[in-house]
Amino acid sequence: MAFNDIREYCEALEKTGDLVRVQREVDWELEAAAITRRSYETLGPALLFEKVKDYPPGYRILGGQQGTYRRVAVSLGLPPETPIPFIFREYEARDQKPIKPVIVPTGPCKQNIMKGNDIDVLKFPAPLIHDGDGGRYIGTWDIIITKDPDTGWTNWGMYRFMVHNGRILTGDPTFTSHLAMVFREKFVAKKKRMPVAIVSGADPLCHMVATAGYGIGQDEADYAGALRKAPVELVKAETSDLLVPAHAEIVVEGELLPDAIGAEGPFGEYPGYRTGKARTGIVCEVTAITYRSDPILTMIALGIPVDDSSVSAAMTASLALKRRLLRHQIPVTDVYAPAEGVTHLLVVGVTSGGTKVAREIKDIVTARRAAINKIVVVDKDVDVFDMKQVIHALAVKCHPLRGIVTDEVAAGKANELTPCYSEEERRHKKGGVAIFDCTWPPEWPKDTLPIKSSFNDIYPPEIQEKVLKNWKAYGLK
Repeated sequence: MAFNDIREYCEALEKTGDLVRVQREVDWELEAAAITRRSYETLGPALLFEKVKDYPPGYRILGGQQGTYRRVAVSLGLPPETPIPFIFREYEARDQKPIKPVIVPTGPCKQNIMKGNDIDVLKFPAPLIHDGDGGRYIGTWDIIITKDPDTGWTNWGMYRFMVHNGRILTGDPTFTSHLAMVFREKFVAKKKRMPVAIVSGADPLCHMVATAGYGIGQDEADYAGALRKAPVELVKAETSDLLVPAHAEIVVEGELLPDAIGAEGPFGEYPGYRTGKARTGIVCEVTAITYRSDPILTMIALGIPVDDSSVSAAMTASLALKRRLLRHQIPVTDVYAPAEGVTHLLVVGVTSGGTKVAREIKDIVTARRAAINKIVVVDKDVDVFDMKQVIHALAVKCHPLRGIVTDEVAAGKANELTPCYSEEERRHKKGGVAIFDCTWPPEWPKDTLPIKSSFNDIYPPEIQEKVLKNWKAYGLK
């Protein structure tokens, strides 16, 4: 069944025990995000904060809406205990049957409209998510909608937007993103403003497809319809011809300026660390805001996995890379980017392998962008979704000399039962040792080390103490 909106989805999560409504007042400044971050790290529920400091009753924040595979299953209309491989296969099967959206004259997102001097994004409880972030963020778990003015192709992406004041935001789309590509070529080059819509609180599957990497010219709204098994209802924006989800909670309309830049960040990033300092971002001038009464702002407290970002990216990246490898005639059985690997680690199963196939896989996966920098190739007898099997294969079938740079172990010291060693190596107990150094280089100055984006590291002691003290009072176990 397709959920009409985020509210129906929250009710479904509440019934399965995957959402808690936090009735105690929480502060938008760090507290709400810190609670959400700890809930991720303890495999806790999604959290709907119903009382936010400095805001009137009804203005709410939702954190962790798809932070577990249980919640992804619920969003797909499956039982929450559905096994991960089945969730992936159901997603893949639906994804291949896109359904065009329908345009409706109006929708719940139009219940309230801000224009002109009334515009103020800080009317909504935009949170300060990590200690040390560059500012409050109105857009984290969002959908960013833009359109190619020449072809009419509408793109949905997920990029963060930081608040500078009630009317000015800065964003940080990656240079290779579809948004950045169209903005550079079709707007900056012609010194024209680019219409944009920043959507919060849409159907959960709409947010999921916004994280995916569909090809140029493919509308994500069609694939959201595929996952929902029903068309997405869209309505025209107030100040542009963009079409936005009619049942969204908040839609911030704006224009990206071709001749302006502004500071954005720093931010606790998706790999689980905050790296770098403030960077140069694109500038968005808000032109209107439409929203539902008693609006819900969707938020992700990014950090160490598993969270909404790593779970969604695991699914969308796995499917995209599987299709790419199959197009290149790689004998793939399945592909899995474990959520814990934050799209830096990929497991590829093949019907027949060897060094040549492994190198071909590496070349294909990294041809466009080398975000995935660790690839494990396994035989068909290994379930790529079962990390116990993957680790076992890595331990006993990955040769430490032929595949990676290693130091040789003197004869007589290697394990004679290790399957990847040759008969000659086993006879002489000769093998190798591989070292994976996961420590910071000691020559790096201490004040330049990335800050780990975890509850215990990125929040000040007083916030940690407050959250832990009030844990049960929040309604959490």
